[in-house]
Amino acid sequence: MNAREESLQRTEKEILAEKAATLGRAGERLEAALRLCAELRQDLGRAPAIAREAALARYRDARRRALEARHTLIIQREAIGLRNHRLVDQQFPEPPALS
Repeated sequence: MNAREESLQRTEKEILAEKAATLGRAGERLEAALRLCAELRQDLGRAPAIAREAALARYRDARRRALEARHTLIIQREAIGLRNHRLVDQQFPEPPALS
């Protein structure tokens, strides 16, 4: 293998590593957003009636951010050629809409 081929191989490995890292970071952001939704949903269940609207607003905002993070993860997956998102649906289900 000549120097040019070795250089190309190194560059390809770096690109793959960066794709994997980016996908991992997107997954971590989504996990954190879903954890926050779960916590806020529990808080909502324990909130006194007077504080319910504020707790619901916090949950809705966290849910919106979780849905954005989920969408970003799906975009990252598609960017690397993963088109089937059934695993995302199973591992990272959307937080429920609450009223």
